[in-house]
Amino acid sequence: MMQEEKVSVLMVCLGNICRSPTAQGVLQWLLAKEGLEQRVLVDSAGTHAYHVGEPPDPRARRAALQRGIDLSGQRARRVEREDLERFDYVLAMDRENLAHLQALAPAQAVRGHLGLFMAFARNWEEQEVPDPYYGGDRGFDRVLDMVEDASQGLLQRIRERQGVRG
Repeated sequence: MMQEEKVSVLMVCLGNICRSPTAQGVLQWLLAKEGLEQRVLVDSAGTHAYHVGEPPDPRARRAALQRGIDLSGQRARRVEREDLERFDYVLAMDRENLAHLQALAPAQAVRGHLGLFMAFARNWEEQEVPDPYYGGDRGFDRVLDMVEDASQGLLQRIRERQGVRG
């Protein structure tokens, strides 16, 4: 029997301590609920090296844990040009980070889909996930709501395009 190739997803924000680790955790949580965690590899990174090696923001970890999602094992890292060649989906949380990713590598070096994560959302009109870093705790809950919806839409796309089934 042939080994099925994993689909790979990279979530990207500025510092990799709020939005992208939350998106990574939510998608991993959804995949685990559906028995697909062995079929889809999920990672996250930041366009800047401000927090390399640090765990996600305590407010992000707390908000996620209230929903049963554990982000504590993640550590921030900076996105590298090779990531654009390795991942099937490279998804930015906002336009500024998308522009940074587009400048990082020529279009022909991008292996798969490079775009905004919220393009996969089904119930939100917003195209960008707002950065909750300078706001209050409610911002982290809103980010969770947004990324859960976009993660469900992304998972549907992966099922349709890559034929991933549980």
